[in-house]
Amino acid sequence: MKIIPFQGTLLILLLCDMSTPAQQLRHLLAQDQCNIMPCCYDGLSAKMIEQAGFALTFMSGFCVAATPLGLPDTGLISYGEMVDQGRNICSTVSIPVLGDGDTGYGNALNVHRTVNGYGHVGFAAIMIEDQVSPKRCGHTKGKLVVSQNEAYERVGAAVHARNEGQDILIIARTDARAVHGLGEAISRANKFSELGADILFVEASESVEEMQTICKEVAGVHMANIIDGGKTPLLSPIELHEIGFKIAAYPLALISASIQAMATTLQDLQAGRNPQGLMPFQEVRKIVGFDDYYKAEERYGTSRR
Repeated sequence: MKIIPFQGTLLILLLCDMSTPAQQLRHLLAQDQCNIMPCCYDGLSAKMIEQAGFALTFMSGFCVAATPLGLPDTGLISYGEMVDQGRNICSTVSIPVLGDGDTGYGNALNVHRTVNGYGHVGFAAIMIEDQVSPKRCGHTKGKLVVSQNEAYERVGAAVHARNEGQDILIIARTDARAVHGLGEAISRANKFSELGADILFVEASESVEEMQTICKEVAGVHMANIIDGGKTPLLSPIELHEIGFKIAAYPLALISASIQAMATTLQDLQAGRNPQGLMPFQEVRKIVGFDDYYKAEERYGTSRR
């Protein structure tokens, strides 16, 4: 049994030999609450999310493209790069990690392979979307979506991979709201649900009323995407729960904070000042894992102290 602190309470997860990240996620989704989900982009950010007491995280494609590669989220990152980063993240934490699978990186067969690959490295869920490849960030201009049939083939292939033995949840995302309107997005989300998707994500809804309509007219588990400066209203987790959302993703909160902190520090250095507001080195060592490493050294008699 493992006890994980979650949003001010102790959420008890029964983790036996048969437990998997997907089973942990299903347990979370069964709770009467909206799960706050800060998004990560590497092992350190995932570790800090877990240490802060959050019960799940999401590997953001936007952030993974931006951090190792320094590129915009415009479909430039590949399946191999995403799954490699996912392996690093999933091996670092014990909480469920949801993964951005973009468009599935090709046709239905590629989607099937992508779901299997994400499952093998330890993801609890994978998100597959209906954008035209190369895709774009959901809150930027220039988005296009594939036909309904192609969108349904992608989700169907993802569900087939899950049903054939891969213990992973399927997040089906549609970006049709920005291209064809809310009605088309709702129609696609309903079909995704019929096909067997576990979590539904209508990206970039533009008002509280739209968010309410989505949760009312589409049966299933819903995820909201909360971006400061994005198209979707910035609602609190309580408000999102009341509307009907089970997950509130914050994809850019950590990377935005990191970029701002780095920009400020670089300005101080450029001006010949010692940077202010830095985390003490002792705390940095602790977060990275030096304290745990020292304990392991003592356990195996290899300590140099």
